[in-house]
Amino acid sequence: MATDQEALLDRGRDDEPKVEYERREGEPTPAFKGASWAALLIGVGAYLIGLFNATMELNEKGYYFAVLIVGLYSAVSLQKAVRDKEEGIPVTNIYYGISWLALIISILLIGIGLYNAGSIILSEKGFYGMAFVLSLFAAVTVQKNIRDTQQAREKD
Repeated sequence: MATDQEALLDRGRDDEPKVEYERREGEPTPAFKGASWAALLIGVGAYLIGLFNATMELNEKGYYFAVLIVGLYSAVSLQKAVRDKEEGIPVTNIYYGISWLALIISILLIGIGLYNAGSIILSEKGFYGMAFVLSLFAAVTVQKNIRDTQQAREKD
């Protein structure tokens, strides 16, 4: 005669079918999607927490915030334009050029702003620079994952 514990163990083995996540061809793994979102949230969150706690004036904080927003938008926009061109989706040269220009300007603005910021110590400058770059990269990756997932689902 089986004990109560053995009966509980036996009952849970084969009665319930295991639900497995089936990944479609071309779809990023859930781990990669999660890591991309985590990197974006950590990068943007760290940058914003740093700005909130900074002793700089409000107009300086606004400058760095605006540069982050322009950088994020331009990075995603450029990634989309590049991928559209690669897939044969029409992209005007003016939009493609503006996307590149906006990204380059945002990177120059963060670099020039940090270089000329006399009230920020060198380690803080490095912090803002790294959080900015992490945020840009993660935004591009998240957008790519969303598009890849959407395309994989449309194939079915």
